[in-house]
Amino acid sequence: MHQKWSKTTEVEVASNKLSFYIETIEVNQLSPLAFYAAGEQQYRGERFFWQNREKTLTIVGLGQAIVLENNKNGQRFYDIEHQWKELTKNIVMEEQEPQPILFGGFTFDPENKENGEWNDFPQSYFTVATFQLIKQHEKTYVSIHLITEQQDSSIHFEKLREERDRLIHAAQVKELKTYEKPKIHSIHERNKDYYFHAVENVTHLIQKNEADKVVIARSLELDFKDALSSPQIIYQIMNEQPESYLFGLERKNLLFFGATPERLVKVKNQYAYSACVAGSIKRGKTAEEDKLLGEQLLSDSKNLKEHQYVVDMIENIFSKHCEEYKVPKRPKLLKIRDIQHLYTPVEGKLFNHATILQLVEHLHPTPALGGVPRNKAMEIIREFEKMNRGLYAGPIGWIDADGNGEFAVAIRSAALIDKKAYLYAGGGIVADSNPMTEYEETLVKFRPMLRALGGQFNE
Repeated sequence: MHQKWSKTTEVEVASNKLSFYIETIEVNQLSPLAFYAAGEQQYRGERFFWQNREKTLTIVGLGQAIVLENNKNGQRFYDIEHQWKELTKNIVMEEQEPQPILFGGFTFDPENKENGEWNDFPQSYFTVATFQLIKQHEKTYVSIHLITEQQDSSIHFEKLREERDRLIHAAQVKELKTYEKPKIHSIHERNKDYYFHAVENVTHLIQKNEADKVVIARSLELDFKDALSSPQIIYQIMNEQPESYLFGLERKNLLFFGATPERLVKVKNQYAYSACVAGSIKRGKTAEEDKLLGEQLLSDSKNLKEHQYVVDMIENIFSKHCEEYKVPKRPKLLKIRDIQHLYTPVEGKLFNHATILQLVEHLHPTPALGGVPRNKAMEIIREFEKMNRGLYAGPIGWIDADGNGEFAVAIRSAALIDKKAYLYAGGGIVADSNPMTEYEETLVKFRPMLRALGGQFNE
Protein backbone atom coordinates (compact mmCIF):
# COMPACT_ATOMS: atom_id res chain seq x y z
CA MET A 1 0.00 0.00 0.00
CA HIS A 2 3.07 2.26 0.16
CA GLN A 3 2.08 3.95 3.43
CA LYS A 4 4.64 6.61 4.44
CA TRP A 5 3.13 8.49 7.37
CA SER A 6 0.35 7.99 9.88
CA LYS A 7 -1.31 9.96 12.67
CA THR A 8 -4.36 9.30 14.86
CA THR A 9 -6.27 12.06 16.70
CA GLU A 10 -9.17 11.86 19.17
CA VAL A 11 -11.07 14.97 20.23
CA GLU A 12 -14.20 15.56 22.28
CA VAL A 13 -16.93 17.41 20.45
CA ALA A 14 -17.93 20.59 22.28
CA SER A 15 -21.25 20.61 24.19
CA ASN A 16 -21.90 17.02 23.17
CA LYS A 17 -21.13 13.47 24.21
CA LEU A 18 -19.56 12.72 20.85
CA SER A 19 -15.93 11.93 20.14
CA PHE A 20 -14.35 12.70 16.75
CA TYR A 21 -11.65 10.18 15.81
CA ILE A 22 -9.35 11.00 12.91
CA GLU A 23 -6.60 8.82 11.48
CA THR A 24 -4.62 9.91 8.44
CA ILE A 25 -2.03 8.09 6.37
CA GLU A 26 -0.01 9.26 3.39
CA VAL A 27 -0.25 6.93 0.39
CA ASN A 28 1.83 6.72 -2.77
CA GLN A 29 0.37 6.20 -6.25
CA LEU A 30 -3.33 6.55 -5.65
CA SER A 31 -5.68 8.02 -8.25
CA PRO A 32 -8.51 10.07 -6.67
CA LEU A 33 -10.97 8.90 -9.34
CA ALA A 34 -9.98 5.25 -8.80
CA PHE A 35 -10.54 5.72 -5.05
CA TYR A 36 -13.97 7.22 -5.79
CA ALA A 37 -14.76 4.27 -8.07
CA ALA A 38 -13.65 1.78 -5.39
CA GLY A 39 -16.71 2.86 -3.39
CA GLU A 40 -19.17 2.08 -6.21
CA GLN A 41 -20.85 -0.91 -4.55
CA GLN A 42 -20.62 -0.02 -0.86
CA TYR A 43 -20.99 3.78 -0.83
CA ARG A 44 -23.17 4.71 -3.80
CA GLY A 45 -25.32 7.66 -2.69
CA GLU A 46 -22.74 8.62 -0.03
CA ARG A 47 -19.85 9.99 -2.09
CA PHE A 48 -18.43 13.29 -3.26
CA PHE A 49 -15.70 14.46 -5.64
CA TRP A 50 -14.11 17.92 -5.90
CA GLN A 51 -11.22 19.28 -7.94
CA ASN A 52 -10.29 22.96 -8.09
CA ARG A 53 -9.70 24.82 -11.35
CA GLU A 54 -5.93 24.93 -10.88
CA LYS A 55 -5.86 21.11 -10.35
CA THR A 56 -3.80 21.65 -7.16
CA LEU A 57 -6.45 20.15 -4.87
CA THR A 58 -8.65 17.06 -5.24
CA ILE A 59 -10.96 15.84 -2.45
CA VAL A 60 -12.89 12.57 -2.48
CA GLY A 61 -15.30 11.31 0.16
CA LEU A 62 -16.72 7.80 0.63
CA GLY A 63 -19.30 6.98 3.28
CA GLN A 64 -20.73 9.39 5.84
CA ALA A 65 -19.27 9.97 9.29
CA ILE A 66 -21.98 12.60 9.77
CA VAL A 67 -24.56 14.44 7.66
CA LEU A 68 -25.49 18.08 8.36
CA GLU A 69 -28.66 19.14 6.56
CA ASN A 70 -31.50 21.56 7.15
CA ASN A 71 -34.56 23.32 5.70
CA LYS A 72 -34.19 26.52 7.70
CA ASN A 73 -34.55 29.17 4.96
CA GLY A 74 -32.97 32.34 6.40
CA GLN A 75 -30.99 30.39 9.01
CA ARG A 76 -29.62 27.69 6.73
CA PHE A 77 -26.07 29.10 6.36
CA TYR A 78 -25.73 29.95 10.05
CA ASP A 79 -27.05 26.52 11.07
CA ILE A 80 -24.44 24.63 9.03
CA GLU A 81 -21.65 26.92 10.24
CA HIS A 82 -22.73 26.56 13.89
CA GLN A 83 -22.92 22.76 13.71
CA TRP A 84 -19.52 22.55 12.00
CA LYS A 85 -17.87 24.82 14.59
CA GLU A 86 -19.31 22.69 17.40
CA LEU A 87 -17.95 19.54 15.78
CA THR A 88 -14.47 20.91 15.15
CA LYS A 89 -13.69 23.57 17.78
CA ASN A 90 -11.43 21.19 19.76
CA ILE A 91 -9.56 19.92 16.71
CA VAL A 92 -5.96 21.15 16.56
CA MET A 93 -4.00 20.15 13.46
CA GLU A 94 -0.49 21.01 12.35
CA GLU A 95 -0.21 23.44 9.44
CA GLN A 96 0.49 20.97 6.62
CA GLU A 97 -1.69 18.22 8.06
CA PRO A 98 -4.83 17.23 6.10
CA GLN A 99 -7.95 18.35 7.94
CA PRO A 100 -11.45 16.91 8.10
CA ILE A 101 -13.49 18.42 5.28
CA LEU A 102 -17.18 19.31 5.34
CA PHE A 103 -18.43 19.08 1.74
CA GLY A 104 -21.82 19.94 0.26
CA GLY A 105 -24.06 22.62 -1.12
CA PHE A 106 -27.01 24.97 -0.70
CA THR A 107 -29.98 24.90 -3.07
CA PHE A 108 -30.44 27.95 -5.27
CA ASP A 109 -33.76 29.09 -3.77
CA PRO A 110 -35.20 27.64 -0.55
CA GLU A 111 -38.58 29.22 -1.35
CA ASN A 112 -39.03 27.41 -4.68
CA LYS A 113 -42.03 25.06 -4.47
CA GLU A 114 -41.99 23.56 -8.00
CA ASN A 115 -42.22 19.77 -8.20
CA GLY A 116 -39.58 17.73 -9.99
CA GLU A 117 -36.32 15.92 -9.59
CA TRP A 118 -35.36 17.92 -6.45
CA ASN A 119 -38.55 17.16 -4.47
CA ASP A 120 -37.01 15.62 -1.35
CA PHE A 121 -33.66 17.41 -1.41
CA PRO A 122 -32.92 19.57 1.68
CA GLN A 123 -32.08 23.28 1.37
CA SER A 124 -28.61 22.60 2.81
CA TYR A 125 -26.81 19.29 2.49
CA PHE A 126 -23.28 18.65 3.82
CA THR A 127 -21.32 15.59 4.84
CA VAL A 128 -18.08 14.57 6.53
CA ALA A 129 -16.82 11.44 4.78
CA THR A 130 -15.93 8.28 6.66
CA PHE A 131 -13.03 7.84 4.22
CA GLN A 132 -11.54 11.06 2.88
CA LEU A 133 -8.86 11.38 0.23
CA ILE A 134 -6.98 14.65 -0.27
CA LYS A 135 -4.46 15.08 -3.06
CA GLN A 136 -2.52 18.33 -2.74
CA HIS A 137 0.97 19.38 -3.86
CA GLU A 138 1.54 15.90 -5.35
CA LYS A 139 0.94 14.26 -1.96
CA THR A 140 -2.04 12.00 -1.30
CA TYR A 141 -3.57 11.41 2.13
CA VAL A 142 -6.39 9.10 3.16
CA SER A 143 -8.20 9.81 6.45
CA ILE A 144 -10.68 7.81 8.49
CA HIS A 145 -13.31 9.87 10.35
CA LEU A 146 -15.42 8.35 13.11
CA ILE A 147 -17.88 10.49 15.06
CA THR A 148 -19.45 8.41 17.82
CA GLU A 149 -20.94 8.34 21.33
CA GLN A 150 -19.20 5.04 22.13
CA GLN A 151 -16.70 5.20 24.96
CA ASP A 152 -14.61 2.38 23.52
CA SER A 153 -14.64 2.40 19.73
CA SER A 154 -11.40 0.48 19.17
CA ILE A 155 -13.12 -2.54 17.58
CA HIS A 156 -15.18 -0.31 15.27
CA PHE A 157 -12.10 1.68 14.31
CA GLU A 158 -10.13 -1.46 13.52
CA LYS A 159 -12.87 -2.48 11.08
CA LEU A 160 -12.64 0.96 9.46
CA ARG A 161 -8.88 0.49 9.05
CA GLU A 162 -9.49 -2.81 7.28
CA GLU A 163 -12.08 -1.17 5.02
CA ARG A 164 -9.73 1.74 4.26
CA ASP A 165 -6.99 -0.70 3.26
CA ARG A 166 -9.44 -2.61 1.05
CA LEU A 167 -10.54 0.61 -0.70
CA ILE A 168 -6.94 1.72 -1.29
CA HIS A 169 -5.99 -1.70 -2.66
CA ALA A 170 -9.06 -1.78 -4.94
CA ALA A 171 -8.23 1.73 -6.21
CA GLN A 172 -4.62 0.80 -6.96
CA VAL A 173 -5.78 -2.27 -8.91
CA LYS A 174 -8.34 -0.17 -10.87
CA GLU A 175 -5.84 2.63 -11.55
CA LEU A 176 -5.96 2.49 -15.38
CA LYS A 177 -9.68 1.88 -15.90
CA THR A 178 -11.26 3.94 -18.68
CA TYR A 179 -14.97 4.48 -19.24
CA GLU A 180 -16.98 4.54 -22.44
CA LYS A 181 -19.12 7.54 -23.27
CA PRO A 182 -22.76 7.06 -22.26
CA LYS A 183 -25.33 6.39 -25.00
CA ILE A 184 -28.25 8.82 -25.03
CA HIS A 185 -31.61 7.32 -26.00
CA SER A 186 -33.53 10.61 -26.29
CA ILE A 187 -33.31 14.35 -25.54
CA HIS A 188 -36.36 16.34 -24.48
CA GLU A 189 -36.43 20.15 -24.17
CA ARG A 190 -38.68 20.74 -21.19
CA ASN A 191 -41.10 23.69 -21.50
CA LYS A 192 -39.33 25.01 -24.61
CA ASP A 193 -42.27 27.10 -25.86
CA TYR A 194 -42.94 28.36 -22.36
CA TYR A 195 -39.28 29.48 -22.10
CA PHE A 196 -39.74 31.90 -25.06
CA HIS A 197 -42.94 33.17 -23.45
CA ALA A 198 -41.10 33.66 -20.11
CA VAL A 199 -38.23 35.60 -21.71
CA GLU A 200 -40.72 37.89 -23.49
CA ASN A 201 -42.69 38.53 -20.30
CA VAL A 202 -39.59 39.15 -18.19
CA THR A 203 -38.20 41.53 -20.85
CA HIS A 204 -41.46 43.54 -20.69
CA LEU A 205 -41.22 43.73 -16.88
CA ILE A 206 -37.66 45.04 -17.15
CA GLN A 207 -38.73 47.60 -19.77
CA LYS A 208 -41.31 48.78 -17.21
CA ASN A 209 -38.45 49.21 -14.68
CA GLU A 210 -39.64 46.42 -12.37
CA ALA A 211 -36.09 45.03 -12.40
CA ASP A 212 -32.78 45.74 -14.15
CA LYS A 213 -31.83 42.13 -14.92
CA VAL A 214 -33.31 38.67 -14.30
CA VAL A 215 -31.66 35.33 -15.02
CA ILE A 216 -34.08 32.81 -16.52
CA ALA A 217 -32.97 29.18 -16.78
CA ARG A 218 -34.36 26.10 -18.48
CA SER A 219 -33.56 22.40 -18.57
CA LEU A 220 -33.04 19.44 -20.88
CA GLU A 221 -34.13 15.92 -19.97
CA LEU A 222 -31.96 13.08 -21.28
CA ASP A 223 -32.90 9.40 -21.28
CA PHE A 224 -30.23 6.70 -21.43
CA LYS A 225 -30.45 3.09 -22.55
CA ASP A 226 -28.47 1.93 -19.52
CA ALA A 227 -27.98 3.25 -16.00
CA LEU A 228 -24.83 5.37 -15.66
CA SER A 229 -22.26 5.18 -12.88
CA SER A 230 -20.96 8.23 -11.04
CA PRO A 231 -17.28 7.40 -11.78
CA GLN A 232 -18.15 7.13 -15.48
CA ILE A 233 -19.61 10.66 -15.38
CA ILE A 234 -16.75 12.19 -13.36
CA TYR A 235 -14.25 10.55 -15.75
CA GLN A 236 -15.99 12.19 -18.73
CA ILE A 237 -16.10 15.70 -17.23
CA MET A 238 -12.43 15.42 -16.17
CA ASN A 239 -11.51 14.72 -19.79
CA GLU A 240 -13.94 17.16 -21.39
CA GLN A 241 -13.60 20.19 -19.09
CA PRO A 242 -10.10 20.21 -17.56
CA GLU A 243 -10.04 24.00 -17.09
CA SER A 244 -13.05 24.12 -14.74
CA TYR A 245 -13.93 23.24 -11.17
CA LEU A 246 -15.16 19.63 -11.23
CA PHE A 247 -17.65 18.34 -8.69
CA GLY A 248 -19.93 15.42 -7.96
CA LEU A 249 -22.23 15.10 -4.94
CA GLU A 250 -24.34 12.01 -4.31
CA ARG A 251 -27.42 11.71 -2.11
CA LYS A 252 -29.55 8.57 -2.23
CA ASN A 253 -30.13 7.86 -5.96
CA LEU A 254 -29.22 11.38 -7.16
CA LEU A 255 -25.83 12.49 -8.46
CA PHE A 256 -25.38 16.23 -8.96
CA PHE A 257 -22.29 16.96 -11.04
CA GLY A 258 -20.73 19.69 -13.11
CA ALA A 259 -17.75 21.55 -14.49
CA THR A 260 -18.11 25.20 -13.53
CA PRO A 261 -15.72 28.02 -14.47
CA GLU A 262 -17.01 30.21 -11.65
CA ARG A 263 -15.64 30.60 -8.15
CA LEU A 264 -18.06 32.09 -5.65
CA VAL A 265 -15.52 32.55 -2.88
CA LYS A 266 -12.33 31.03 -1.51
CA VAL A 267 -10.93 31.75 1.96
CA LYS A 268 -7.38 30.92 2.97
CA ASN A 269 -5.75 32.27 6.14
CA GLN A 270 -8.29 35.13 6.44
CA TYR A 271 -7.85 36.25 2.82
CA ALA A 272 -10.92 36.02 0.59
CA TYR A 273 -10.95 35.59 -3.20
CA SER A 274 -13.98 35.86 -5.45
CA ALA A 275 -14.60 36.08 -9.19
CA CYS A 276 -17.07 38.09 -11.23
CA VAL A 277 -18.03 35.90 -14.19
CA ALA A 278 -20.86 37.34 -16.29
CA GLY A 279 -21.27 38.13 -19.95
CA SER A 280 -20.37 35.46 -22.47
CA ILE A 281 -19.86 34.56 -26.11
CA LYS A 282 -19.02 31.32 -27.92
CA ARG A 283 -15.48 30.20 -28.82
CA GLY A 284 -14.31 30.66 -32.39
CA LYS A 285 -13.60 27.80 -34.80
CA THR A 286 -10.17 29.30 -35.61
CA ALA A 287 -7.70 31.28 -33.48
CA GLU A 288 -8.49 34.39 -35.51
CA GLU A 289 -12.26 34.04 -35.13
CA ASP A 290 -11.82 33.29 -31.42
CA LYS A 291 -9.78 36.49 -30.96
CA LEU A 292 -12.39 38.55 -32.82
CA LEU A 293 -15.23 37.10 -30.74
CA GLY A 294 -13.28 37.86 -27.55
CA GLU A 295 -12.71 41.46 -28.65
CA GLN A 296 -16.40 41.74 -29.52
CA LEU A 297 -17.31 40.55 -26.02
CA LEU A 298 -14.92 43.03 -24.37
CA SER A 299 -16.64 45.92 -26.18
CA ASP A 300 -20.26 44.71 -26.09
CA SER A 301 -22.38 47.13 -24.03
CA LYS A 302 -25.05 44.56 -23.01
CA ASN A 303 -22.46 42.08 -21.72
CA LEU A 304 -20.35 44.79 -20.05
CA LYS A 305 -23.44 46.13 -18.28
CA GLU A 306 -24.39 42.61 -17.15
CA HIS A 307 -20.82 42.06 -15.91
CA GLN A 308 -20.74 45.37 -14.02
CA TYR A 309 -23.82 44.39 -12.00
CA VAL A 310 -21.83 41.44 -10.61
CA VAL A 311 -18.68 43.51 -9.99
CA ASP A 312 -20.65 46.18 -8.10
CA MET A 313 -22.44 43.61 -5.95
CA ILE A 314 -19.32 41.58 -5.05
CA GLU A 315 -17.35 44.77 -4.35
CA ASN A 316 -20.15 45.91 -2.03
CA ILE A 317 -20.05 42.60 -0.08
CA PHE A 318 -16.24 42.70 0.20
CA SER A 319 -16.37 46.29 1.47
CA LYS A 320 -18.51 45.08 4.42
CA HIS A 321 -16.43 41.99 5.29
CA CYS A 322 -12.84 43.05 4.53
CA GLU A 323 -10.30 45.41 6.07
CA GLU A 324 -8.99 46.05 2.56
CA TYR A 325 -9.77 44.71 -0.90
CA LYS A 326 -8.91 45.27 -4.55
CA VAL A 327 -10.92 45.11 -7.77
CA PRO A 328 -9.40 45.59 -11.27
CA LYS A 329 -10.96 48.41 -13.28
CA ARG A 330 -11.61 46.35 -16.43
CA PRO A 331 -12.59 42.71 -17.03
CA LYS A 332 -10.44 40.24 -18.93
CA LEU A 333 -11.43 37.09 -20.82
CA LEU A 334 -11.86 33.69 -19.21
CA LYS A 335 -11.72 31.13 -22.01
CA ILE A 336 -12.94 27.58 -21.47
CA ARG A 337 -13.67 24.89 -24.02
CA ASP A 338 -17.08 25.94 -25.35
CA ILE A 339 -17.47 29.52 -24.18
CA GLN A 340 -15.58 32.68 -23.18
CA HIS A 341 -16.66 34.92 -20.32
CA LEU A 342 -15.92 38.39 -19.02
CA TYR A 343 -13.95 37.86 -15.81
CA THR A 344 -12.89 40.15 -12.94
CA PRO A 345 -11.07 38.68 -9.91
CA VAL A 346 -11.68 40.28 -6.48
CA GLU A 347 -9.63 39.72 -3.32
CA GLY A 348 -9.44 41.13 0.20
CA LYS A 349 -8.27 40.63 3.78
CA LEU A 350 -11.20 39.60 5.98
CA PHE A 351 -12.09 41.15 9.31
CA ASN A 352 -11.28 38.70 12.13
CA HIS A 353 -14.94 37.85 12.77
CA ALA A 354 -15.82 37.25 9.08
CA THR A 355 -16.24 33.66 7.88
CA ILE A 356 -16.51 31.86 4.56
CA LEU A 357 -20.16 30.89 5.09
CA GLN A 358 -21.07 34.50 5.93
CA LEU A 359 -19.57 35.47 2.57
CA VAL A 360 -21.39 32.63 0.81
CA GLU A 361 -24.69 33.76 2.34
CA HIS A 362 -24.24 37.38 1.27
CA LEU A 363 -22.80 36.65 -2.18
CA HIS A 364 -25.47 34.13 -3.20
CA PRO A 365 -27.10 34.57 -5.60
CA THR A 366 -24.91 36.98 -7.53
CA PRO A 367 -26.54 39.01 -10.34
CA ALA A 368 -25.02 36.45 -12.74
CA LEU A 369 -27.40 33.79 -11.35
CA GLY A 370 -30.34 35.73 -9.91
CA GLY A 371 -30.59 39.30 -11.07
CA VAL A 372 -30.81 42.95 -10.01
CA PRO A 373 -32.27 43.93 -7.62
CA ARG A 374 -31.86 40.57 -5.95
CA ASN A 375 -35.18 40.11 -4.12
CA LYS A 376 -37.34 41.33 -7.01
CA ALA A 377 -35.40 39.16 -9.46
CA MET A 378 -35.98 36.11 -7.26
CA GLU A 379 -39.74 36.83 -7.18
CA ILE A 380 -39.80 37.03 -10.98
CA ILE A 381 -37.79 33.80 -11.32
CA ARG A 382 -40.28 31.98 -9.05
CA GLU A 383 -43.16 33.26 -11.17
CA PHE A 384 -41.76 32.56 -14.63
CA GLU A 385 -39.18 29.77 -14.51
CA LYS A 386 -41.54 26.81 -13.94
CA MET A 387 -38.84 24.50 -12.60
CA ASN A 388 -36.88 23.92 -9.41
CA ARG A 389 -33.17 24.63 -9.88
CA GLY A 390 -32.24 22.52 -6.85
CA LEU A 391 -28.46 22.78 -6.45
CA TYR A 392 -28.05 24.24 -9.96
CA ALA A 393 -26.60 27.78 -9.67
CA GLY A 394 -26.27 27.32 -5.90
CA PRO A 395 -23.03 27.36 -3.88
CA ILE A 396 -21.18 24.01 -3.77
CA GLY A 397 -17.87 23.41 -2.00
CA TRP A 398 -16.01 22.66 1.20
CA ILE A 399 -14.80 24.00 4.57
CA ASP A 400 -12.06 22.70 6.84
CA ALA A 401 -11.77 22.84 10.64
CA ASP A 402 -9.84 26.15 10.48
CA GLY A 403 -12.54 27.90 8.44
CA ASN A 404 -10.60 27.77 5.17
CA GLY A 405 -12.50 26.54 2.14
CA GLU A 406 -13.81 27.22 -1.33
CA PHE A 407 -17.24 27.40 -2.94
CA ALA A 408 -17.99 27.42 -6.64
CA VAL A 409 -21.21 28.42 -8.38
CA ALA A 410 -22.83 25.19 -9.57
CA ILE A 411 -23.48 26.11 -13.21
CA ARG A 412 -22.65 23.90 -16.25
CA SER A 413 -24.20 21.17 -14.16
CA ALA A 414 -26.71 18.34 -14.24
CA ALA A 415 -28.61 15.95 -11.99
CA LEU A 416 -28.52 12.23 -12.74
CA ILE A 417 -31.22 9.93 -11.38
CA ASP A 418 -31.11 6.32 -12.58
CA LYS A 419 -31.42 6.43 -16.40
CA LYS A 420 -32.37 10.12 -16.61
CA ALA A 421 -30.24 13.26 -16.57
CA TYR A 422 -31.49 16.82 -16.14
CA LEU A 423 -29.24 19.55 -17.57
CA TYR A 424 -29.57 23.21 -16.62
CA ALA A 425 -28.60 26.48 -18.31
CA GLY A 426 -29.71 30.09 -18.07
CA GLY A 427 -28.97 33.61 -19.22
CA GLY A 428 -29.40 37.18 -18.05
CA ILE A 429 -32.49 38.96 -19.39
CA VAL A 430 -32.26 42.74 -19.75
CA ALA A 431 -34.42 45.40 -21.43
CA ASP A 432 -33.25 44.68 -24.98
CA SER A 433 -33.07 40.87 -24.73
CA ASN A 434 -34.14 38.78 -27.71
CA PRO A 435 -35.78 35.41 -26.90
CA MET A 436 -34.08 33.55 -29.76
CA THR A 437 -30.64 34.95 -28.83
CA GLU A 438 -31.21 33.93 -25.21
CA TYR A 439 -32.32 30.46 -26.31
CA GLU A 440 -29.19 30.04 -28.44
CA GLU A 441 -27.02 31.12 -25.49
CA THR A 442 -28.51 28.32 -23.38
CA LEU A 443 -27.62 25.83 -26.14
CA VAL A 444 -23.96 26.87 -25.85
CA LYS A 445 -24.12 26.54 -22.07
CA PHE A 446 -25.64 23.04 -22.30
CA ARG A 447 -22.69 21.79 -24.35
CA PRO A 448 -20.19 20.92 -21.58
CA MET A 449 -22.56 18.55 -19.80
CA LEU A 450 -24.12 17.25 -23.02
CA ARG A 451 -20.72 16.34 -24.39
CA ALA A 452 -19.71 14.63 -21.15
CA LEU A 453 -22.92 12.61 -21.35
CA GLY A 454 -22.22 11.47 -24.90
CA GLY A 455 -24.46 13.79 -26.88
CA GLN A 456 -24.53 16.86 -29.04
CA PHE A 457 -27.45 19.14 -29.65
CA ASN A 458 -27.84 21.83 -32.31
CA GLU A 459 -24.07 22.16 -32.78
